[in-house]
Amino acid sequence: MSSFTTLIEPAALAAHVNDPKWVVVDCRHDLMNLAAGRDAYAAGHIPGAVFADMETELSGARRDAAGNFRGRHPLPEQDAFIELLRGWGVDDDTQVVAYDAHGGMYAARLWWMLRWVGHGAVAVLDGGLPAWQAAGQPVVTDTPAPRARGTIASRPALVTTVDVNAILHNVEHGGKTIVDARAPDRFRGENETIDPVGGHIPGAKNRFFKDNLQADGRFKAPDQLKAELGVAVGDPQDAIMQCGSGVTACHNLLALEVAGMPGAALYPGSWSEWTADPQRAVATGTA
Repeated sequence: MSSFTTLIEPAALAAHVNDPKWVVVDCRHDLMNLAAGRDAYAAGHIPGAVFADMETELSGARRDAAGNFRGRHPLPEQDAFIELLRGWGVDDDTQVVAYDAHGGMYAARLWWMLRWVGHGAVAVLDGGLPAWQAAGQPVVTDTPAPRARGTIASRPALVTTVDVNAILHNVEHGGKTIVDARAPDRFRGENETIDPVGGHIPGAKNRFFKDNLQADGRFKAPDQLKAELGVAVGDPQDAIMQCGSGVTACHNLLALEVAGMPGAALYPGSWSEWTADPQRAVATGTA
């Protein structure tokens, strides 16, 4: 059986919703209401789906051992993430499907994290729960029975990351294209409501993650994504994706994969880590 590695349609997921070799994960979240995702899951989810909490399971400690702020959603320790996956019943050959109700805004983070621990059989439900329901598929309110503990092991990463020092070096010396996934007004330094400082990393370009989607919340066609992303990203091998806290940047990384443009890196700390040190430069406006 070939695996799904980027996107999956509702019909394809429906055919496997009771397959013991498939694990479906509900990633719904709200940055302004941290209980909203779990509440939405309780109100109705895809049959058999488990819930992933963005704040406590798909993120790690906000400060390192030295007390330095790592961003609002830093990556957890890989060992802790592997344990989470095993608790969901994920094996090395399990097909994982992540979904949300936000065009993949949060599901893409889990997609990227599985690739981070070397698991390529992971896809995002294109269109999310709205597409699932529009296709006439059911939702349930019951909590799925626990699965047998999974045996997934960490393998070489299928993705790359850069840290804040690499971003600082790039700001000073160039060499890489930094692409910011936040909304254009936040990129310009306007209407900032989440982070204490508005603006963007000097030299960064803006590719709002929602521009990867059609009006119905599904991803645009690969050729269209390739044409659009080529303008902002250029050569993905020389590109770094970031956003506010390393979440929606994964949406751009998924779009790049859909477009056949792999190889860009993620800066997990993103804007929230960058601005934690007032000595780091900040740009505003469109450039």
